[in-house]
Formats: sequence, C-alpha cells, structure tokens
Amino acid sequence: MTATQHSPDLPRSLDPLESALAGFAPAIRPPALDRLAGDLRYVVADTAVGRLLLTAHTDGRLLTCLYAPDDEQVDAALDRVARQVSPSVLRGGPGLDDVRRQLDEYLAGRRQRFDTPVDLALATPFQREVLGRLAETVPYGRTVSYGGIARAIGRPAASRAVGGALNHNPLCVVVPCHRVVASSGALTGYAGGIDAKRHLLALEAAGTLDLH
Repeated sequence: MTATQHSPDLPRSLDPLESALAGFAPAIRPPALDRLAGDLRYVVADTAVGRLLLTAHTDGRLLTCLYAPDDEQVDAALDRVARQVSPSVLRGGPGLDDVRRQLDEYLAGRRQRFDTPVDLALATPFQREVLGRLAETVPYGRTVSYGGIARAIGRPAASRAVGGALNHNPLCVVVPCHRVVASSGALTGYAGGIDAKRHLLALEAAGTLDLH
C-alpha cells in the first residue's frame, strides 16, 4: 500500500467553439483549495486508444485522464495526485461513472464534446493558458498547429513550449491535445503515441463527415 492509499499556420480555418468543456473555466481553481475537497477516486480504463487513468473528485470534477500503459505508471501518477491534491485516493466509487460513460460514447463516435467539469490542479499556469485556449477554439474534427496555439496565446515564439505543455496534459482526450499537429500537418508528440493520435483524429474526421 503506498501513500496514495490506492488498492490492488492553421491547417484549416477554425470556427469558434461554443463551449469545448462545460464548466471548463470555473473548474480552474488554485490547487490549495482542492486539497480541501475530500477523497479522490480513480479507475484504470482499457480503451481503443490505450489504458487510461481516470481520477475524479467525488463531486464528478475530473482531475486526470492520463495514458498509463503499466501499473508502475499508474502508481507514479497516483503518487503525484496524492502529493499535489489529496493524500486519499481510493479505487472506484462516486464521480467516475459519468465520465466513463462519456468516454465510451466519444470513442464509439456517438459523442462530440465532453460535458464533465474538469479540474486543472495538476497543470502549470502556462499549461492552463494553453489548454484553455485549445478547448475554447479548436472544435471536434478540426486541427491547429503548435505555432497556431502559440500565436493565439500571444506568444508566437513559444511553439516548442506549447508542445511541451501539451505533451504533459493531465486530461488527454477530454481536453483535446490530439487536435494539435505540426505546421506541415504531420502527427507529432502525443502522450498516447502516434497511433492513438491518428485513431482519435480519424474518429473525429469520420464523425464530422456523418454530419453532412
């Protein structure tokens, strides 16, 4: 048993996104406040794009959706959660069912946006800036370049830093860093691997075609 207490130039023109994530902005709160929010719950979900560690507050706010291909990486991620958010991280329970349902629907092509509120307590201030702009401006089925995001946040020389921030996104898939590609259109730098990124973009492209 560990300290966590856990058991066994834009490629396409972009339309404004009405709301990439319901309650996204209100969910950005100082990490210190989240230490008072009570127990966290986690589950490891096997999905079409890989093994994902989902961690949520009991009120349903999602803290992590991280690629975790083995138990060692799960334990490392949960230890980080315990240090930065709450020392009580328990397997299963309230706060996870809805996000798992939404994730299953998205990966089956039946959902284009997540309604679950998120908590960016594990993100740095720069990551929050990058992820917030990404969620607000890059809708389902579209892509943007790293340079495009850098310009959008007023830091045109920060493409590399944007890439680093996205590669450590604590909320993969839900906050869609897979929609960011190289200026050439090449697929690069995704935490879940290039195959997972290609799968997600193909899924969204097919879903967009189904709307016409």
